[in-house]
Amino acid sequence: MKVWIAQPLRSYTHQHTSVEASGTTLTELLADLDRRYPGIRFRMIDEQDRVRKHMRIFVNRVPVEDLTTSLGPGDEVHIFQALSGG
Repeated sequence: MKVWIAQPLRSYTHQHTSVEASGTTLTELLADLDRRYPGIRFRMIDEQDRVRKHMRIFVNRVPVEDLTTSLGPGDEVHIFQALSGG
């Protein structure tokens, strides 16, 4: 499935804005991404297996934080870096 990559993570994907990855859950998808682009998962997921506070993941334009979220072959995943500050 197509995964859209946030600008700060594109150094892992050779500057590609989107890449292909597979998995039936978000956990599996992120593991496949990390297999293809080593180190990318750690930038998104913390040591407690939670989405890092500065990252946002959307599946078909719906925000998700649950890594057990089911995925289908036609789904699109968007990974964004959250903006903060004042």
